[in-house]
Amino acid sequence: MITLALSKGRIFDDTLPLLQTAGIAVTEDAESTRKLILPTSRADLRVVLVRASDVPTYVAHGGADLGVVGLDTLLEHAAEEGEAGARLYRPVDLGIARCRISVATRADFDYAAAVKQGSRVKVATKYTHIAREFFAAKGVHVDLIKLYGSMELAPLTGLADAIVDLVSTGSTLKANALVEVERIMDISARLVVNPASLKLKREKLRELIEIFERAATRGQS
Repeated sequence: MITLALSKGRIFDDTLPLLQTAGIAVTEDAESTRKLILPTSRADLRVVLVRASDVPTYVAHGGADLGVVGLDTLLEHAAEEGEAGARLYRPVDLGIARCRISVATRADFDYAAAVKQGSRVKVATKYTHIAREFFAAKGVHVDLIKLYGSMELAPLTGLADAIVDLVSTGSTLKANALVEVERIMDISARLVVNPASLKLKREKLRELIEIFERAATRGQS
């Protein structure tokens, strides 16, 4: 049995069409069921539903053979887990769930001046490792405040000067009177594979990897 770890939401929705190119369908509705393990139309493949931040952990430690996860989550996991995070094999950029990680502030905060003057900037984010590396490379002094949700509130309440967060359309920033002031990196979802599983279940996993590769190439052409 091959176990594929997915998180509900955009990644799950964007992964289904990739599987469907090979005639593989998840046979239960993830939104309506309370089940966390879902069968597929392929007898030797099942899907486990986990939090996005847990996908790399499940795959790295053998709870799943492969998974689909955003590059943002993957980079944070690798930084936190060290050698364990490096265990993951990343064969394919699937090109789905595209967005970006950016710096955003209140419209009335002069971010450029603060950076130029060497001011110490307070930054709220759940992407502490990505943010730390980005600002360190720029020589900007920051105090990082780790938050897990409602990131846009931090500048509005005075908790932080800026946030580092995922941005897709920018509509949430606009609705909360925030502006995107700097783009850190583009993000898309990656296929990750457990190296031990790849040795033990080589034929089946190689077949699935090739399915994802073909579907991703077709989607990007």
